[in-house]
Amino acid sequence: MEGKWKIFLVLIGLLFCFGLFFLIKGSVSISSSQANIEQIKKASMSKTETVSQRKKEDVKEEDKREIYLAGGCFWGVEEYFSRVPGVIDAESGYANGKSDTTKYELVSQTGHAETVKITYNVKKISLKEILLHYFRIIDPTSKNKQGNDQGTQYRTGVYYKDEADLDTINRVFDEIAKKYDKPLAVEKEALKNFVKAEDYHQDYLKKNPNGYCHIDVNQAAYPVIEANRYPKPSDEEIKAKLSPEEYAVTQNNDTERAFSNRYWDKFDAGIYVDVVTGEPLFSSKDKFDSGCGWPSFTRPISPDVATYKEDKSFNMTRTEVRSRVGNSHLGHVFTDGPKDKGGLRYCINSLSIKFIPKAEMEEKGYGYLLDYV
Repeated sequence: MEGKWKIFLVLIGLLFCFGLFFLIKGSVSISSSQANIEQIKKASMSKTETVSQRKKEDVKEEDKREIYLAGGCFWGVEEYFSRVPGVIDAESGYANGKSDTTKYELVSQTGHAETVKITYNVKKISLKEILLHYFRIIDPTSKNKQGNDQGTQYRTGVYYKDEADLDTINRVFDEIAKKYDKPLAVEKEALKNFVKAEDYHQDYLKKNPNGYCHIDVNQAAYPVIEANRYPKPSDEEIKAKLSPEEYAVTQNNDTERAFSNRYWDKFDAGIYVDVVTGEPLFSSKDKFDSGCGWPSFTRPISPDVATYKEDKSFNMTRTEVRSRVGNSHLGHVFTDGPKDKGGLRYCINSLSIKFIPKAEMEEKGYGYLLDYV
């Protein structure tokens, strides 16, 4: 009898040890697999196709406009805007200092800011879009510091030559200010002076692809989508607009059934928009068959339109994806997607999105996104 008890106790001990081992192993595995939200944002842009060098276009003089943007080290700002469709030229220089002359070694003394002169085709891109691109790549609340660079020459600023631009600049500043608890540290002034930087600074990152850059220039490949074009309706309006199932998913975080929803196996050309607001969210070119039974995408159509939240429901830790304006529950993002596309899988509820065929995009107000489908 005593021998049986010893065997029993040994078995209990082994089960306890193995159970503890697998419990620890499982918790470590889960913990290590949880991607940080910032890492997810970076991964969603990590395999962006390189923007091909655009051919020089003949642009009428009356269609050319200029704006001067200080956003920290001008190498990255220049490279970013050189990739933005509609920008004719981006030139590095020094602006709004105490004198009309300076050079790189003296800017901290002369008070100039590293600035990029943007020349753009107003028929292809608006000043508002230029400014939204600009605010995408800077920290507007940081004074005299962007990335690793610190000093007055790295301050942020929007410098204009045309007084008529000020109304648009003020409206964009007001929109951006609402997103932050701290005041904006971005200068907003008429251009006093601009000195073209030395030749070795021009097109620096094209000549030195692995050179220092404090911003992700890949973001230039993504469209700027204006949030105020897609206002969120009231809750009563949402209830009237959506089906009960759509409301349950978008507003109450429900999940539809796999393999029996409207878009899991649809691969026609077009875009997918928020069913609540109409804000563009995903492109058909980023959709793939993941085998999970829900629509799957490698990235949003623009990094601006998705927000992320840690979700600990059902005894799991996942990263929830929500729409920017509507705050609609869309689904979750996982790190088991195609490696050659960044490694992400956006697993999205069909009931949260509406498909706009490519042939109807112009008619329905999404023509500006045709190049991204």
